[in-house]
Amino acid sequence: MNPLKALREQLGKLQRLAQPYFLPLDANGQSASGAQFLLLILALVAVVVGVTLLLLTAAVGLSGALIPELQSRFLPGVPQQVAALWKGPAGPVIMALATAGAVVFWWFRGRLRQGRWLPWLLLGVIILLILVINGINVGISFVARNVDNTLVAYDQDGFWKTVGIYAFCLVLALPIRAIQSYLIPKLGLMWREWLSSRLLQRYMSNRAYYVLNPNDESQEEIDNPDQRISQDTASFTATSLSVTVEIISALLTFFSFIIVLWSINHTLALWLLIYSVAGTAVVVFASRKLVNLNYQQLKLEADFRYGLVHIRDNAESIAFYRGEQQEAHEGERRLGGAIRNYNRLIIWEALINVIQRSYDYFSRFLPWLVIAPIYFAKQVDFGVFGQASIAFSQVLYSVSYIVNNIDRLAAFSASISRLEGFQSKVEGIAAQQGTVAGAAAGADQDRGPESILVSHVDLVPPRTDRTLIRDLSLTVGPRQRLLVVGPSGCGKTSFLRLVSGLWEPAAGTVQRPPVGELMFIPQKPYMLLGSLREQLCYPQPPERFGDDQLRHVLEEVRLPELVHRYPDLDIKQDWPRLLSLGEQQRLGFARLLLNAPRFAVLDEATSALDVTTEKVLYELLVQRDVAFVSVGHRPTLVDYHDTVLELDGTGAWRLLPAAGYSFVRPT
Repeated sequence: MNPLKALREQLGKLQRLAQPYFLPLDANGQSASGAQFLLLILALVAVVVGVTLLLLTAAVGLSGALIPELQSRFLPGVPQQVAALWKGPAGPVIMALATAGAVVFWWFRGRLRQGRWLPWLLLGVIILLILVINGINVGISFVARNVDNTLVAYDQDGFWKTVGIYAFCLVLALPIRAIQSYLIPKLGLMWREWLSSRLLQRYMSNRAYYVLNPNDESQEEIDNPDQRISQDTASFTATSLSVTVEIISALLTFFSFIIVLWSINHTLALWLLIYSVAGTAVVVFASRKLVNLNYQQLKLEADFRYGLVHIRDNAESIAFYRGEQQEAHEGERRLGGAIRNYNRLIIWEALINVIQRSYDYFSRFLPWLVIAPIYFAKQVDFGVFGQASIAFSQVLYSVSYIVNNIDRLAAFSASISRLEGFQSKVEGIAAQQGTVAGAAAGADQDRGPESILVSHVDLVPPRTDRTLIRDLSLTVGPRQRLLVVGPSGCGKTSFLRLVSGLWEPAAGTVQRPPVGELMFIPQKPYMLLGSLREQLCYPQPPERFGDDQLRHVLEEVRLPELVHRYPDLDIKQDWPRLLSLGEQQRLGFARLLLNAPRFAVLDEATSALDVTTEKVLYELLVQRDVAFVSVGHRPTLVDYHDTVLELDGTGAWRLLPAAGYSFVRPT
C-alpha cells in the first residue's frame, strides 16, 4: 500500500477513536467532522499561547514592582523581550488569535456539555506547562553559553551569578514537570474509563458478543475482544496522549531552538534540517515491517493467554480426561507462534536500533564541524559551542521524533488498527441488529395474541450453506407445548436458536413474544460470577425477590439441601465447579420460575435429571401456564407436550400430535 495512503487510513482510524470523547455527537446525533475537531485543537493552542503571554507579562510586571533586584538577577533581558512583543505586531496578533480561539469554544459550548469541557481544560493546562518548560529550556541554553564564557574569561563573580540563574530555572521547572507528569496519565485514565465503558456497552448490546463469536478463531476476524476492551484500550489512550503531548512539545522545541540556531549560524540550521529529514526517511522506510509484526504479536499473545484461561475454566474436565498432554501441546503451539513472531520482531527492532544509534552518534559532532571554522575566525565567542550543541540537540530531537520512537509508534499503530476494527465491527452489528429489532418490534405491535409465529422459514446456520429446515410454518400459542425431536445433527438446537432470536432465518419470518416474555434454558445453564442470590435472580436485579421467595423456589425444584448448605444467599462460590450438572439444571428451572416468562425454550434442560425430578419440573411449568418448546431424547417427554415437530436433517419436517406419538430414539 502507498505509504501516504496508509498514513491517511491510520489517521482516519485514530480520529474515529479519539474524536467522540473530546467532541461528542450534536443534537441531531451526527458526529463532528475532522475539520471541526482540528479547529478546536488549533483554537485550544491559540488560547493557551495567549494565556501564556498574559501570565508572562503579569509575572514580569509583578516581579519588577515587588522585587526589582530579583528580576535583574534571574530574568536578565526578559522584561525587554516582553515589552518588544507588545510594542511590535506579535503581541496584538497573539491576543487576537487567542480571542478567536475562545470564540470557537463558545460556539461549540453545546457539544461540550456533561463534563466534556474537562478533557479540553486538562489538555490546555498540559500545553501551557509545555510552553513554560520550553521557554525555560531556551533560557537554559543562554545560561550554558554564559557559563562557558565566564569560565574562559576567568570571571568568578559572573560565573556564580550565572549558576544562580541556572538553579532558579531548575527550581521553577521541577514542580512544573511533576504536575505535567500527573496530568497526562490522569487525562488518559479518564479517557480510558469512557472509551472502555463505551465499547463494553456496545459489545453487550444487540448480542454483539454472540455475533462476534470470539471462540471461533478460524472464522471471526475480530479475535480476543476481551483484550481489545481492556488492554488495547488502556494502551491506546495512554499512548495517544503521550504521543500527542510529545509531538506538541517537539513542534514547540523546533520553532524555539531553530530561531536560536538561525541566530548563531544559518548554515548550521540548514544542515540540521537536511540531516534530520534524510535520517527520518531512512528509518520510516526500514520500519514499515514493524507495524504488521506488532499487530500479529498482539493477536498471538492474546491467543496464548486465552488458551491458558480456557485450561483454567475447564480444569476438572481436563483432569477427568487426563488430557494434560494434549492441552500442553496446544499451549506450546500457541506459545510457539508468539515466540516465532517475536523473534522476527526483535530482528527488525535491532536493525532499526543500529540505524538510530548511528544517526545519534554522528549528530553529536556535526555542530563542531560547522561552528569550528567561524570560531577560529573569531566571529563568535566560545560559549556558542555549548549553546549550539544544546540548541542543535533540541532541534534534532524534535525533528527526529519519528526516528527515535519508531518501534513505539509501530506498536501504537497496531493497537489503533485492532481497537478501531473492533469498534467498527460492534457498531456495524448494532446498526444491523437495530434494523432487525425495529422490524421485529413493528411486527410485535401489529400481531394480535402473543405467540411464537414461524412462517415459511428456511433455517441455514451462519457462515454455512447447509439448509437444516426448509419452508417451516408453525405456531406456539399461550399454554401450548411443542417437542422437537430428530437424529443428532438434524437442527434441533439450531431451531431453538432461531425461535429465541439468536439466529435469523435465511427465508421467511419469525415473530416472538416481547423481551422478557420468552426465556431460554440450555442443557448446561449459565453460571455467572456472583452470589447464590444473583444466580437465582439472573437476569433480573437481585433486590426484586425476597429471601423467603428464593428459598421456596429452591425447595420447589428439589434443591432443599442447597438452602441448608448455603443459608447465606449472598455467599459467592465457584458454582460451576461446586454444583453438579443436575443441580445446575434444577437451579436453571428455579431461575425460570422466578422470572415467570409466558414462553420457555428448553434445550435438553433435564438431561442430567432422573425421570421423577423431570416430571416435577415440567409439571411446575404446566401449573404456571407456561408455554414451552423443548428438545430432548427421552420418550417420557412426550407426556408433557401436545405437539411434536419431527426433523430429519435434510430439510424435511413433520408436525404430529403428541398423543400416541411413537418416540424413536435417535441414532
